[in-house]
Amino acid sequence: MNAMKHFPLAALLLIFAALAAACSEKDDGSEVYEYTDWQQKNDTYWNTLYSNAQQRIAAGDNSWRIITTWSKNESVATKSTDHIVVHVLSEGDGSEQPFYTDTVRVHYTGRLIPSPSHPQGFQFDTSMSGSYDSSIPYKAAASSFVDGFTTAVTNMHVGDRWEIYIPYQLGYGTSDRSDIPGYSTLIFDVTLAAFFHPGSLVPEWRAPYAAITGEW
Repeated sequence: MNAMKHFPLAALLLIFAALAAACSEKDDGSEVYEYTDWQQKNDTYWNTLYSNAQQRIAAGDNSWRIITTWSKNESVATKSTDHIVVHVLSEGDGSEQPFYTDTVRVHYTGRLIPSPSHPQGFQFDTSMSGSYDSSIPYKAAASSFVDGFTTAVTNMHVGDRWEIYIPYQLGYGTSDRSDIPGYSTLIFDVTLAAFFHPGSLVPEWRAPYAAITGEW
């Protein structure tokens, strides 16, 4: 494994471990404030991530990508937060990409940036109920997600597995949403399992027999 490909994330985890220490549980057992200075922490995380991704791309590391949001023309997408950052974990063998109007099936897990009680980031959602083989990928319109997620899936090929970093401007914005506080950078591990054009039959997904029984 090329450890250099994982440097940006490792560096960010070290940075945010230090930031989180200021919010760790006190010796007297008093309350931990999980999201203290949350906007500042997310802004710092995003700026560091984006800069590191730029450096890796410039150095020829093809596993890192910066992609402009689908909702803006590149000529006006002048801010880092008009983009998502992608770390390609593995590449599939699909040759086409979904359109905005397509239905997609994806495996995904979503988490936040590191915080005092969640050094790997709080997991706020997942489609996984076990292994990839035994889990049914989530079905939805590509257009139904937040801008950053839609941008990612419409740039993927079937079988691609990406770690996707979405600034809050392309996520849920500044307002709290269930377990996701406002100003949250969203981090998704996503695999595109399939997609279907409008008017196509979207079959029910069934896990392979071997994944359930262990037999062919």
